Amino acid sequence: MSRTPEFLTQAHDERDPSPWLALYLDQSTPLPDDVKSAWLADSSSASRQYLLPFLRPIARLTIILIQIVKVFVPRNWSHSMLLHRFLAWGLKRFVSPEANWLILRHFHLGSQVLSFIGRNSPAPVGTSPLEPADIDALKDEMFLKHDLNLFNFVIRLNTALRDKGVALCTAEQVDFSMIQSPALRLEDMPQGKLNFLDLQSAIELFTPLYQLMLTDNDFWRAANSLQLDETIGIYAATILNAPEHLILVNNKHPLVPLSTLRAGHRLVIHGLSTEMLHSLLQRMRAAQEGGAPEPLRRDPPLA
Repeated sequence: MSRTPEFLTQAHDERDPSPWLALYLDQSTPLPDDVKSAWLADSSSASRQYLLPFLRPIARLTIILIQIVKVFVPRNWSHSMLLHRFLAWGLKRFVSPEANWLILRHFHLGSQVLSFIGRNSPAPVGTSPLEPADIDALKDEMFLKHDLNLFNFVIRLNTALRDKGVALCTAEQVDFSMIQSPALRLEDMPQGKLNFLDLQSAIELFTPLYQLMLTDNDFWRAANSLQLDETIGIYAATILNAPEHLILVNNKHPLVPLSTLRAGHRLVIHGLSTEMLHSLLQRMRAAQEGGAPEPLRRDPPLA
């Protein structure tokens, strides 16, 4: 059974209001109830409050040390399969159910967003969707493939547009058919006694390992794929003729590569941006089909 976040079970005290309840009820960020509840439950966990402040500087120092060590390592030294097996093992045994659920969702949502853009382009292109059914499916180099898919998609899309002599533009009839909720359940995620690590702490821990076991080129590309959030946001906004939605996407300018030291934090922003863009597309699909879109918020069960 999934856990109900503490901030949804406590009565509202005006002299000591819960910041997490305020964020949950706020409607400025378009997320479904279950996603926002899981996100805030993970963000308000003891792991993030007490462990993350210690893990983050250690992880960033480790990134610097590994970079020095890799000066003396062959450029093509890589153990991607072993890396992904270790990541899957760590996720299953130490990471919280909410964080694992959000991680698995991200692959599905990212694939759907790329498919949406590719299919609604005036020069349509195909995609290579990643839809892991469980954590074990991540062993198939899923994280690395996710980064490769993003850059390959941008290259294929813009090559097709240039070859056809057109630019991305507003679609006359937008196809939302690929936008749907993934068939993933929070209650199916591992819920052992050691599954306590929050999303941000897990990412900070795994980032140096990612750097160590991949080539410099793979790690650099993974870190800088995050700056394509604005690019994907612009593509979607252009197709929808809705530039106001770009305010929800902010992960630095795609033409200005940043240091890899903040890759962990930016990866969390990347995940949240994808969730919000997908949620907007879901609501637009519901509106197009003539049904009332699902409310962003519902009254929480207060005690």
